[in-house]
Amino acid sequence: MVAGLLLAAYPGARAQDAPVVAVKCGRLLDGRHPPVADAVVVVRGERIEQVGHGVPVPAGASVIDLGRSTCLPGLIDNHTHILLQGDITSADYDDQLLKESIPYRAIRATVAARTALEHGFTAMRDLETEGAMYADVDVKTAINRGIIPGPRMFVATRAMAPTGMYPILGYSWELRVPEGVQIVDGADGARKAVREQVKYGADWIKYYSDRRYFLEDGALHSWVNFTDEEARAIVDEAHRLGRKVAAHAIGRDGIAAALRAGVDTIEHGDGLDDALIDEIVRRGVYWVPTIYVGVYVAEGRAQAGAPIWKTMVDLERQAFGKALRKGVKIAYGTDAGGYAWTEPQAREFTYMVRYGMTPLQAIESATRVGAELLGRERDFGTLEAGRFADLIAVSGDPLQDVSELERVRFVMKGGRTVKWEKETP
Repeated sequence: MVAGLLLAAYPGARAQDAPVVAVKCGRLLDGRHPPVADAVVVVRGERIEQVGHGVPVPAGASVIDLGRSTCLPGLIDNHTHILLQGDITSADYDDQLLKESIPYRAIRATVAARTALEHGFTAMRDLETEGAMYADVDVKTAINRGIIPGPRMFVATRAMAPTGMYPILGYSWELRVPEGVQIVDGADGARKAVREQVKYGADWIKYYSDRRYFLEDGALHSWVNFTDEEARAIVDEAHRLGRKVAAHAIGRDGIAAALRAGVDTIEHGDGLDDALIDEIVRRGVYWVPTIYVGVYVAEGRAQAGAPIWKTMVDLERQAFGKALRKGVKIAYGTDAGGYAWTEPQAREFTYMVRYGMTPLQAIESATRVGAELLGRERDFGTLEAGRFADLIAVSGDPLQDVSELERVRFVMKGGRTVKWEKETP
């Protein structure tokens, strides 16, 4: 323990002096190769030194014997909101922004971060704070400094929408209510907002491409928020500053506008059709569909007067099948925070398989593909020598029952054991 604390205090300590741990797995899915039985993962410090079947346990290594369990890379959720605690209706959303202070919401976010990590998510891209300013940067900093437990965080801070096009809406003009995003108007304003968000710690830039969804001629349409000039200014400035851009885009109009602007990822994308899918493939854009949150909120939003949300569930199922067949790069994302953090964050896997993926494809969307979306495939997403020792284990075989990922029993992040529920004999 003392050695571990010294290494944490002195990052420059020689790698060969770092503690060595050997994790024994009954089955191993490394994220790149077919599964192997009776594998060993040798961890030195925070990174993997060796992995595979028949790898010897180094002399003096601490041994973690996971028995017959299946080991996998730590999971990556590429669409979360740690500063939200569920918003089925606008009232749910408004209550959080109107009645909870940003410090209080940040405290709740630390619980969400710990919950995610203990459920096996060792990395997350958090796509905006919903009115909590730059509190996601603070949570990320606290995790990185070891003050609180949590995943590796990639944060988008405040997100952007034009005047009058994002909640909180509908209150008296005499009241100044909180804004759920940074309000941005005009190309110059867009560039300035990007610069500000990067200045205060944004790893990604996010904007809301559309709103108000409706069916017309069998297609899901939407109102586009930004002019093409404004959207292109957001994307151009973000790319100039070395940041990628995620666009909330649900209807085909919003998706098309986001693709014209040159975004890197499409979030939700319920209205994808064949032509848009072909364009996504041509541009190499990632799609993060967030299926389960749509299912979760549909009934409540329909009862609140927006039945289109129930229709959107089926439209996304159809779009998912088409995108899968055409080779779209689909990455795992849940929109957790859009539903309560008490819900299983791994439930999305079941829907991805139900909609056409194999269990292995679904797992890769949350490991190798997720890391590639983040541009961090050399650090995590697979269990290979040189990668961070971010790994999880489940009792059963997720290739036979992907819902096993809702029952993670072991979590290691950066070579440190976060959770270990030992099986009883």
